[in-house]
Amino acid sequence: FPVTIEFGTKAGFTARGSITYNRAGGTTSFNTTSDYRLKENITDLPNALQTVSKLKPRQFDWKETGNTTTGFIAHELAEVVPDAVTGEKDAVDEEGNIKPQGIDTSFLVATLTAAIQELNAKVEAQAAEIAALKGAN
Repeated sequence: FPVTIEFGTKAGFTARGSITYNRAGGTTSFNTTSDYRLKENITDLPNALQTVSKLKPRQFDWKETGNTTTGFIAHELAEVVPDAVTGEKDAVDEEGNIKPQGIDTSFLVATLTAAIQELNAKVEAQAAEIAALKGAN
């Protein structure tokens, strides 16, 4: 049976997200509310490919472990997709310790999906043009 913790507003409690653990399947889901009834002015995402071209995927080593991995640098990502980043660049606490920024890459999914769709439309248009040119010869 799943166990769910919901997060939302106090007045009239509308869930804004939840964490669900399903013991039977051993899975945990981090959910953001996305019901159409809570939204208005819905339009297609414009210029996603242009946005993606501004992203800076990086390879780097973690100082603590030396492990090499890939991802984004928070303040660089914030310049392109600010909703994907929490915290402030170069923030420190009262004792001068780093208060690191965080990234939620789930905010990139819609943009990446729209960019793939834009690329696919370009590929299909080019394929039709190539087919037409081959047919003309």
